[in-house]
Amino acid sequence: MSSDALDGAVWHKSTHSGSDNGCVERGRLSSGRQAVRDTKDRSRGAAVFEPASWQAFVNAVNSGALSA
Repeated sequence: MSSDALDGAVWHKSTHSGSDNGCVERGRLSSGRQAVRDTKDRSRGAAVFEPASWQAFVNAVNSGALSA
């Protein structure tokens, strides 16, 4: 995805981020899609997910289906 498309994203840093910024940020795009990027290296771009895919991921995390 072009960096221009990500410019309008509203980014939120994970509440699990440490003081070293070793985490990810989620951005909501105007299209409704969700973008995820590395907090430490934002220049690498972002992975972008359709709303249904993002919701399935969130549901899996919340249910414990994706344990570490």
